[in-house]
Amino acid sequence: MFYMMHKERKEATTSLQSPLDPGESKQKEREMAMSQIVNTYPLSNYSFGTKEPKLEKDTSVADRLARMKINYMKEGMRTSVDAILLVQEHNHPHILLLQIGNTFCKLPGGRLKPGENEVEGLKRKLTSKLGGNSAGLVPDWKVGECVATWWRPNFETMMYPYCPPHITKPKECKRLYVVHLSEKEYFAVPKNLKLLAVPLFELYDNVQRYGPVISTIPQQLSRFHFNMISS
Repeated sequence: MFYMMHKERKEATTSLQSPLDPGESKQKEREMAMSQIVNTYPLSNYSFGTKEPKLEKDTSVADRLARMKINYMKEGMRTSVDAILLVQEHNHPHILLLQIGNTFCKLPGGRLKPGENEVEGLKRKLTSKLGGNSAGLVPDWKVGECVATWWRPNFETMMYPYCPPHITKPKECKRLYVVHLSEKEYFAVPKNLKLLAVPLFELYDNVQRYGPVISTIPQQLSRFHFNMISS
């Protein structure tokens, strides 16, 4: 009796599988392999300019959380997207971070409009933060893989890479995307900000300096193969 049940279950499971054509299977394997490759170009390939200051809406963390609470009452959970922009120096991956003042660093990105597509919204935020003042100076943002999702359960600074089970109405969901850069681009940095290229080894486990979201990016990128291109 047990043998028959086991056999039926096996047949049922097998019947749900649609075998791939060998050629199609190899194509999927190639696509998966390609998706794991990130081409990184030397920092010297890119040119940098300045544009008008991009003033912060809040002067303190308390102000930011208060504004988040007001927006939550109007629009519901905040959805934000950030970009991981990669370059290389000395054959080691570096991430581009925006520095505010002398200490605080953040990924370029920001809050989406209600109902806005994540990829298109991220392109909009990147153009706002780092794009030039004319259409010809806007980088070709190639938004790739989402590598992390972070949750803010309450109107507090802490975020987690999971939503706690007792939280039914989280206040924010933040997604991190790898954005593949072209070989040469121009970035226009707001005058009140600095654009830093920070090596992965500096970020790794450095929660005190960069916070939990940025300091865990090296782990999130460990599944990728970095193709260091010198040009």
